[in-house]
Amino acid sequence: MKEQPLEPIVTILQPDTPSGLSSIFRTGFGLPTELREKAQRRLAILAGIFAVNALIAILIAPAIWARLGLENLGTVQVVQVVFLVSSAAMFGMARFGPAGHPRILDLGLVYEVTLCFIGALGESIVFGGSGRVPLTTLAHVVIVAYPLIIPSPPSRTLIAALAAGATVPASLAFLNTLDIGASLAPASFVAPTVWALFSVAVAVVGSHIVYGLTRDAARARELGSYKLHTLLGAGGMGEVWQAKHRLLARPAAIKLVKPEALGGDATSQQQVLARFEREAQATASLRSPHTIELYDFGVSETGTFYYVMELLNGFDATELVEKFGPLPPARVVYLLTQVCDSLGEAHEAGLVHRDVKPSNVFVCRYGRQTDFVKLLDFGLVKPYEAGTSPQLTADHGLAGTPAFMAPEQVLGHTVDGRTDLYAVGCVAYWLLTGQYVFRASNAMELIARHLHTEPEAPSCRTNTKIPPGLDALVLACLAKDAADRPQTADDLASALMESVSDGAWSHDQAAQWWGEHVPSEPFGAR
Repeated sequence: MKEQPLEPIVTILQPDTPSGLSSIFRTGFGLPTELREKAQRRLAILAGIFAVNALIAILIAPAIWARLGLENLGTVQVVQVVFLVSSAAMFGMARFGPAGHPRILDLGLVYEVTLCFIGALGESIVFGGSGRVPLTTLAHVVIVAYPLIIPSPPSRTLIAALAAGATVPASLAFLNTLDIGASLAPASFVAPTVWALFSVAVAVVGSHIVYGLTRDAARARELGSYKLHTLLGAGGMGEVWQAKHRLLARPAAIKLVKPEALGGDATSQQQVLARFEREAQATASLRSPHTIELYDFGVSETGTFYYVMELLNGFDATELVEKFGPLPPARVVYLLTQVCDSLGEAHEAGLVHRDVKPSNVFVCRYGRQTDFVKLLDFGLVKPYEAGTSPQLTADHGLAGTPAFMAPEQVLGHTVDGRTDLYAVGCVAYWLLTGQYVFRASNAMELIARHLHTEPEAPSCRTNTKIPPGLDALVLACLAKDAADRPQTADDLASALMESVSDGAWSHDQAAQWWGEHVPSEPFGAR
C-alpha cells in the first residue's frame, strides 16, 4: 500500500450546556459525537445479547417448567416475549438508527428501566410462587453495570437508576395485586428495596468515575479554539482529525504531531518546534488559491504540536488514479499548472516544499469549481514507517519520499525550487501512467535509480497517446542535473500548457467528469 500523508479530519460540536432537569435529557450525554457513537454501538451489543437470551429462554422454558413442576408458565412466557420484543427494538434502533443521536441514548435509559422491571417481574413470578422473597439479581446487575458500559452524567444515571431500582418493589406489589403466587407481607419488601438502593448508590459512584474519565478524554482533545471530533487517520507521526472552531463552527483538518515523533532530547525538540513555527508562519503568508490554507498552529499542554488547515472534499492524486485510472494528458496538464501556481509563489518566498508527491496533491470540488488543486503539507517531517513507501529524515531535516526525491535531495546537497520541479515530474509520471518513475524492492535501490538510472518516457509505460512535447517535458523535469530542468515553476507551467495547446482540458470537461463519476461530494479532507 502506498504511503499516505497523515491526514485526519474532525467535526467539532459545541460543548453541551445542560441547564435544569429538562435539559438533562436533551444534551446527548454531554459527549462529543464520536463518543456518543461508541456508546450507541455498545448499547446495540447489550440489547442484542439480551434479545438472544430472551429467545433462548422462550424456547427452553416449557421443558424446564415441566421438569421442575413450576406454575405460571404462561405468565412467564408473556414476560419473556416482552423482554424479547423490547430488546430487539432497542437493538434495531441502536444498530440502524442515526449514529450518535442523543435520543437513542435517551431511549437506552428507558430500556434500562424496562430491563429491570421485566427481570424483577420474572424473578418474582418464579420465586414468589414458593413464598420466598425474590433476589431480583438481573435488576441489580443492570443498575450497576449499565452506566459503566454506556457512560452518562451522574445526574442522569441517578434518575435512571432510581427508576430502575423502583421496579424491584413495584414488581412485587404488581404480583401481589394480581394475586400471582404466594402473597408477600409488607416486611418482605424491605430487603429487596434496600438492595436496590445500594445498587443505585454503586451505579452513581461508578458513573461519576467513568463519565468523568470520558469527559476528561474529550477535553484532552480540545486544541486552542478547536475541538476534535472524528479521528480520520493515524501513523508514526501522530493523528489527523476532523474538527470545528468553537465559535465560528468552521470545519477544519487538524494534524497532531506526537512529541516522540520529533526525536532527540527536549532541547532538540524545542528547536524542531521553533522551525515548525517559522515554516508555519511562512506557509500562512502564501496566498495562492492552490496552496492549502493554514488557519492556526500551536503546542498543546501535553506537548503535541498541531496545526489547523482548511477542510477539503475530493481525492488526492494517489486516490484519483487508483480509483479511476491514469488521466488524459490534457487533464494532467490542467492539474499540474495549478500545482505550479502554488510552488511558484512558495519559491519566490524562499520556500521549497521538498515533499511534492501524489498524496500531497489534492483534487477537489472547491466552491463551484471542479478539478481544483490544493498543494498540501508544506514543511512537514515524515518518518519511515514499515509497510509504506520509505521516507528519510536526517538530523530532524525535512523528509522526502524516495519515489519522488531529486538526486540533490537524496545526497543532502542544497535544494531549491528545481528540486520540487523534479518531484512534479514524478507526479506527472504517476498521473499519466499510474506507475512510479522507478520500481525497486527497497528504499536504497530506489534512491540509487533516481541517482543513476535514466527514466523511460511516460509514453513507453502506457497505451494512452501522450503528446511528444509533454513526454519530453516530463523527462526534462526528471533530469539528474537541476540545470537541465525547467528553471522555475512558471517556466514549467508555460511549457505544460504549450505541450497540449491543441486540446486543453476545459472547465466544462472537469464539471462533466465530476458529475459523471462523483455525483455527490466525497467526504475526504486534508
